[in-house]
Amino acid sequence: MTQSILLGMLGTTEIIIIAAIILLLFGGSKLPKLMKGLGQGMNEFKKGMKEGDTSVDSGKESNDDKK
Repeated sequence: MTQSILLGMLGTTEIIIIAAIILLLFGGSKLPKLMKGLGQGMNEFKKGMKEGDTSVDSGKESNDDKK
């Protein structure tokens, strides 16, 4: 939800300017490594969120068993 709000506030011009600044700061050679690391981090975060959901769900089941 936060991501859609943030992207809704940024126009095409702003996104291009941000991309150009990032390219100038890190250079073209480091950019693929940065994006790969970002993608891996996002995948790990999503995997952790899914594991957290399953552990919360299993926790609810075990609490129901105690009653």
